[in-house]
Amino acid sequence: MIDVIHDHAFHLYNQKISYLCSLLPNGQLGHLYFGPRLSLTDTDLDYLSQGSSPYAWMANFSNDQPFALGDAQQEYPVYGTGDFRQGSLSVTQDDAPVYPNFVFKDYRISHTKMRDLHHPTSFGNPALTDVLTIHLEDETAQLLLTLQYTIFSDSAAVVRAATLTNQGSEPVMIQRMLSGVLNLPQSRFDVVHLSGNWAKERHIQTQPLTQGTFSVESLRGASSHEQNPFVALHAVNRSFTSGDTYGANLIYSSNFLDSIEVNEWDQTRLLIGIHPASFSWRLDPKTSFTTPEAVFSFSSGGLAGLAQVNQRFVARHIIDPQWRQKTRPVVLNSWEATYFDLNEQKLLSLAKLGRQVGVDCFVLDDGWFGTRDNDLSSLGDWFTNKHKFPDGLGHFAQEIHDLGLQFGLWFEPEMVSPRSQFFQKHPNWVVRPKRGRFSITRNQYVLDFSNPAVVNNIFDQMQKVITETHLDYVKWDLNRSITEAYSPYLAKIGHPQGEFFHRYVQGVYTLYQKLLTAFPQLLIEGCAGGGGRFDLGILFYSPQIWTSDDSDAIERLAIQSGTALAYPLSCMSNHVTAVPNEQVGRTTPLATRFRVAAFGILGYELDLTKLTPKELATIKDQISYYHDLQPLVLNGDFSLLLPRQSNGQNQVAWLLSDHARKRLVLGFFRVLADADSRTVQYMKIPLAQPNRRYWVNGHTGPISGDVLQRVGVRLPIQFNGANREQAQLIGDYQSALLTFDGVTDIKAINRRREEEGKEKVGHV
Repeated sequence: MIDVIHDHAFHLYNQKISYLCSLLPNGQLGHLYFGPRLSLTDTDLDYLSQGSSPYAWMANFSNDQPFALGDAQQEYPVYGTGDFRQGSLSVTQDDAPVYPNFVFKDYRISHTKMRDLHHPTSFGNPALTDVLTIHLEDETAQLLLTLQYTIFSDSAAVVRAATLTNQGSEPVMIQRMLSGVLNLPQSRFDVVHLSGNWAKERHIQTQPLTQGTFSVESLRGASSHEQNPFVALHAVNRSFTSGDTYGANLIYSSNFLDSIEVNEWDQTRLLIGIHPASFSWRLDPKTSFTTPEAVFSFSSGGLAGLAQVNQRFVARHIIDPQWRQKTRPVVLNSWEATYFDLNEQKLLSLAKLGRQVGVDCFVLDDGWFGTRDNDLSSLGDWFTNKHKFPDGLGHFAQEIHDLGLQFGLWFEPEMVSPRSQFFQKHPNWVVRPKRGRFSITRNQYVLDFSNPAVVNNIFDQMQKVITETHLDYVKWDLNRSITEAYSPYLAKIGHPQGEFFHRYVQGVYTLYQKLLTAFPQLLIEGCAGGGGRFDLGILFYSPQIWTSDDSDAIERLAIQSGTALAYPLSCMSNHVTAVPNEQVGRTTPLATRFRVAAFGILGYELDLTKLTPKELATIKDQISYYHDLQPLVLNGDFSLLLPRQSNGQNQVAWLLSDHARKRLVLGFFRVLADADSRTVQYMKIPLAQPNRRYWVNGHTGPISGDVLQRVGVRLPIQFNGANREQAQLIGDYQSALLTFDGVTDIKAINRRREEEGKEKVGHV
């Protein structure tokens, strides 16, 4: 999977892609190609390496080298060296800029990329993994640059990281150090990004690239609700399912920058990494700094194809392998049923009903600790509220376990309330400036997680609760951004404040590492006021993340469509909640709420005691159906047939399939009723196998996969104002789930016909 050609070119490849780089005339490392797999010859390499002649007014690299960096496709460019585009690295020493000339030194190939809880990175089976490490050195500046490339045989992606080592005797300051760069020789792309706001996260946004710079970024201390580290470049004038498409994402959970620059010659440079505006790092002698990993992905099948590439990569090389096969619990969360007004009797009544309808885990949300009766107090005091649980939380947890349910708890580990014992004891453990005012949001301050003592204290508190309750599940929340970033701890130990944000998120990862080392079976669901920290760094530790605080089914169509461009269904936590919906006030059918939530990790967050017997029976059927569906959610292939994009189209379709294409599930969603809609509609099923026959919803068929591919499946008849007797979908916010079960032998078909009366989907 890695060929080294004449000691000056490096070809990383598998059956899907090729990534090619080689030495430039000045000894630096240049980029040649990233895209579909190449069958490369020496002649091809010579042709690709020729490059172009320097343009007018371009600075030559040196007097004796008629070569310029201004239009060179560099693997790790440094600004100010004749290349006036944005660079990957900026270094100073004694406040003077340093312009390193990193010349090739040596390389190494290995096959080990193990999972290490200390830092979130990609990982893989050694039999599927190749790692190329290239060392480049500037002897004058006494700096060593190490570029690491990882390719997996089962993924159309290349993972990159960079390490800078100070080999000198004096410290240097890193002012900017990004994770990776992708150079493309032309600019005919649309940039696609996932932007929005709280309760409207990760909507698909598209705009054309033009000369200049476009950026997606966060300076909030987390990857944020507003923008996401993932971006894509999609060939212009191509459909959602066609065209060369490149993706970039970052295995990181703090401030980031994705920058896409088109220069005067229509060359495109995509840079991704830690946001330099909030970062600096003192690199002492004989020490190193390593960037987070960047993931560059490719598909020739448009955004739809890239989504599948990204989903498979994350599922196989980011998420903890134990959660790929292990059943995820269907949770019943207490929040929208009780809020802060909770007691044992009320919670047990709710949990018992949850057990009756088939949930697997009861999650006690905010309000169980300290003196927490509202959001004004007690964050940081992670001990039992004895007024609400007079016999202790361990006793209540045992009652939940005795019902046959798993037990989960809500924590917000990174925050503290001014009205708390913790804050009174440790006022200097919060993020606050040395002098002057500082902000408070949601009645809480941010703890200084760059301080190991803070992390250790929170871990000790959480460990006691987890041990006492034999906890199965943690919901880890984060409900404010970081403002007035200043660490009293860093000031005390003499480190620059520019290190704060990176050290803070390293503290977050350390707490995860401590918890999962002590409790390796613990399921931790990430949450940040909903989807405010939905990134690959958190997914390394948390196999699922609360997708958004907006649980309205129609809003979720756009949120989940966008999220699926970069992340698998298995990491999207989706709850069925009460109507009218708390975030938008919309009333949608229970069936539609379930069908949207079923494309992910299902949960319920409503007061079951207020539902009718019929509604409870429906939920029981839904959960039973979902338990059967979940293996596809965890390990299947997902296709965005009709994603809900920023234009908000009226129909949405999602398709889920096992790898063998024996079972497929189509989710069809119609937002608003249309008086003149056709009474018959067909939806093509591209994943159906032509030589296989399928039963649709257990009783229609068998229908050949060829017909399903080329003609499509007949959708439920929609009401058009004149066909009420025939209509199956009437009114706004309607939906359908269609299940395709494949059979290949006639005896099985005949047996199935005998069982036609056993409807599989029912009224879920």
